[in-house]
Amino acid sequence: MLIGNAPCSWGINYPTGNSYSWQQYLDEVDQAGYRGTELGPFGFLPKDAGLLKHELAKRELTLIGATHVHTFGDPTTAPQFTQTLRELAGLLRTLGARHLVIMDESNWYPEGQEGVLDGAGWRGMIDMVRDAQQLVEGEFGLKLSFHPHVGTAVEREDQIDRLLAETEVDLCFDTGHHAFWDQDALAYMTKVFPRIAYMHLKNVDPAVRARMLADEISIADSYGAGIMCPLPDGVVDIAAVMDLLVERKFEGPVVVEQDVAANATETPLQLAARNLAYVKGIGA
Repeated sequence: MLIGNAPCSWGINYPTGNSYSWQQYLDEVDQAGYRGTELGPFGFLPKDAGLLKHELAKRELTLIGATHVHTFGDPTTAPQFTQTLRELAGLLRTLGARHLVIMDESNWYPEGQEGVLDGAGWRGMIDMVRDAQQLVEGEFGLKLSFHPHVGTAVEREDQIDRLLAETEVDLCFDTGHHAFWDQDALAYMTKVFPRIAYMHLKNVDPAVRARMLADEISIADSYGAGIMCPLPDGVVDIAAVMDLLVERKFEGPVVVEQDVAANATETPLQLAARNLAYVKGIGA
């Protein structure tokens, strides 16, 4: 099973203005022992397919796919979304990657209204997801998945159920974002397993989660406080998750992600290496 990582584990959430160059990121994901990587924010890694292919090959890295964030609550963005997907899917196909993941943009929502869409807003999102699947899968031959994410219109189990019922899109299932709201990630994976095409492995610190659920700290502040903790240290039974993937002969990508706490004593490289050692140690 190919275990990959992603630029977000190095705090890279935007194409520019990052603490790491794309060369440094590729060097460190390689040094950490991973053999696969996501593309990251579109434009962070080179869009020049020849250059990127060369840089990946010299580090013996495979491009797994990409996760693209979009403001699904704003219907006026649909044309730009289509244009970006065409460019992104074309690059992925050229480089041999087979997966494209989409998710809602949490920063678009007003404070206190995170993820809130009215009926028209939900229908607009569903239409964009359906159109994206037709484009990405029908025209480019890639697999499209949707990533439920904290602070967006699709994060709770009833919302995920509704998305699956109203579209044919499968999931990029993130264990940490599911457990964030004290939902049972393993139980839900078992329930919807045929609709999971892509995996993100994260874990959740129970003490920080308890403070967030009690409204002692905000959702945003919980990230800095380390709610998304290293894989060995959280409430999600990652070993059981990996056992399920093996038992069900999961064929999709498995990507480790690590949001780094503000007071972290380990560097992103050290955290990435520790997470990989843990996953390998449980037999993945």
